[in-house]
Amino acid sequence: MPMTIVSGDKVFTVKPPATIDYKSNNPLARLMKVLEAIELSAEREHYLLNEVQYLVPFDFLELYGPADASWNVTDPRAQDNKEDFQKQNIKDFRCTDTWIARGWATTREDSNPGEWTGPFLFLSYRGGPDSKLSQMSGHKLGASIKLYLKVQNVAVPTLIDVPYNPATDRYEIEIWGYPGSDLRSKLDAKGAAAMDRGGLITNPNLVQGSYEDFAREGLDNRDMRTVAPNHTMHPVIPLTLEVAWTDQTQTWWDSKGGQNYRYQFNMIYRGWDNFLKVGVSESPHGGFGFLHYRNVLSNYFDFRNSGELGREVEPWMFDANGNKAGSSRYEKFLAVEYMDLHILKPECGIGIHRHRDNQEIFFLLTGAGIMMTGDWCQSSLRERCFEIRTMTAGSFSLLKAGNLHALYNVTDEDISLLMFGGYD
Repeated sequence: MPMTIVSGDKVFTVKPPATIDYKSNNPLARLMKVLEAIELSAEREHYLLNEVQYLVPFDFLELYGPADASWNVTDPRAQDNKEDFQKQNIKDFRCTDTWIARGWATTREDSNPGEWTGPFLFLSYRGGPDSKLSQMSGHKLGASIKLYLKVQNVAVPTLIDVPYNPATDRYEIEIWGYPGSDLRSKLDAKGAAAMDRGGLITNPNLVQGSYEDFAREGLDNRDMRTVAPNHTMHPVIPLTLEVAWTDQTQTWWDSKGGQNYRYQFNMIYRGWDNFLKVGVSESPHGGFGFLHYRNVLSNYFDFRNSGELGREVEPWMFDANGNKAGSSRYEKFLAVEYMDLHILKPECGIGIHRHRDNQEIFFLLTGAGIMMTGDWCQSSLRERCFEIRTMTAGSFSLLKAGNLHALYNVTDEDISLLMFGGYD
């Protein structure tokens, strides 16, 4: 997957002995404010909130420059001091007009355990005069706009009407995979009002899958990539969306020049509930008793060609031995140069940063935090986005070369983190 440095991005130089005030206008704090502003269509009890995932696309980054005598080296491809962490940090970003979320919605109540739980998608477009579509139309968008949407390989046969929501000043649509025609009667007042204005609809052909598809029973020794592969909430297969926005007359389009925007939920997030294969082994390695296992990342057996542990090494990147080469090459493995244990105190956040070259794993041992990943470079497969989700104890995220990442402890308890990988 080739990576391209975006020409419009900037590097903010810091000439020694000047230092940086990371407490003022911190990018992670700003991103959390964006997250807080995303409002789903129904009340909180209709979602499994710890499993909602968000995409916040951006089209501009400003990185900090090196901290040492090379402070004026603004080309990231030439910033080769592996022990200079300042050049990894993000100073600024600019969001685009679109927000996206996916997760589990539910009609279930304690008194009705047989009710439905299944996937949903939420798409939101900036209202007011600042969006691309508003500017193209001369600020005449009106009460609704239209959306072209393709989820994996399934496209909508007709454009979706997306109404304006005055409560958020955005055009918003939420699509549930609910299979029946009686959803409104199972919602709270907020959800029913969203359905009445057209902001909440059902489409199980587009938003596919059920909550039971990934139940532990019956999955022994199955490759999870073959289980419900088109599921909107698949735990290991990335979800790709193709999106374009237009006004009601379909005269003006925000569609990346007709190419359509390609977004992807692709955080490599693994743990006891997110795995490649699961099973039980009797007398493991010649021992005794029964071992319950999960394959979470692997280059062995069925997964020898998965590529998840490998990385494309660009000519300007260091390989695992700390060398550069004149051409692109591929490393099949995850190189480890360090292993660290951390305790994040309440309201502690590891800021948004990137490693130019190497991969890293964030493994949460205790507690829960807000995990963010994203692309520093431009991928050929998707737009650049911040991808945000809740990380729980016993789970980890694999950060690929060039990934932005951050972790925020929003709780009032300590969280413990194991980090290992390689610095750039």
